[in-house]
Amino acid sequence: MIKAALVERGRGFVTEVVKETEAEEGPAHVLDRIASIVRMVADEVPDRLISGVGIGAPGAINWERTSVIYPPNLPGWGIVDLRTALRERLENQIPIFVENDANLAALGSAHYGVGRPYSAFIMITLGTGVGGAIIYNNKIFRGTTGGAGEIGHMTIDFEGPVDRYGIAGAIEAYLGQRFLSRYARYKLLTRHDSSVHQKASADLVDLTPLMLYEAALEGDEASLEIMAWAGHKLGVVLGSAINLLDIRKVIVGGGLSAAGDMIFSSARKTVRDYVMPDLRDDVEIIRETIGNEAGMLGAAHLVFEYLDEHAASIG
Repeated sequence: MIKAALVERGRGFVTEVVKETEAEEGPAHVLDRIASIVRMVADEVPDRLISGVGIGAPGAINWERTSVIYPPNLPGWGIVDLRTALRERLENQIPIFVENDANLAALGSAHYGVGRPYSAFIMITLGTGVGGAIIYNNKIFRGTTGGAGEIGHMTIDFEGPVDRYGIAGAIEAYLGQRFLSRYARYKLLTRHDSSVHQKASADLVDLTPLMLYEAALEGDEASLEIMAWAGHKLGVVLGSAINLLDIRKVIVGGGLSAAGDMIFSSARKTVRDYVMPDLRDDVEIIRETIGNEAGMLGAAHLVFEYLDEHAASIG
């Protein structure tokens, strides 16, 4: 899905639009749809004078925040200069900033969500894949080329299953939507006492994390066990991240975060076992509550930052 919003500083969301991505039609078609959705939200502004466009995209983004590099789940994409492609379609030299979607979720949390009290935190998003980001001094820590924070591809077992990039034992290969569904299916095929069998087809091939979550809410023991297993894996990787960064606040977003303490209780217990004793004080795992709005607000904040810096440079 492509989700967009018109955001006014000091007011928040003015309007929101959602369109199917239709990624199977290729990059040019998706770019046409993005341009179309920008025009739709711009129609809400007199003379269509919007100040800029922030775009969250999966995968690596170049340092200049112009191009997406081999994004997962977008077939046929290599290195695509989104800024140039959209300016050509919009026939406008409007400021356009491209950033990793998890980075924008973290930036949105830092300035508008549960991350506001903290100047530094680790963000992890649990959805189709597993995204990660680092906020330091209220800004995205981008590393040397813009690719920092990819916690989803950190390995917790070098002999484990491979993720979408072929990295063995990466946390995404356990908690990404497709991977978690596959693990749950194998565990539940012989657990006929589980209510998941009433939610999915006979052989559970259409099992989704949402079905698992719904069954767990109903008290299904097998589903609760899988949620706790997922939380344990999450706690393991977060322990390594905290040891590396000495950042002790972790904010979790994405669809699977809705499971709340069904995952977080296990993660909170586990993370302390994997963090060095002198770093355990003040370790917290917190759920982001503003959902997909975090990423869109983060994208808008990139534009606001640019406007402030530009005003300061000429002031």
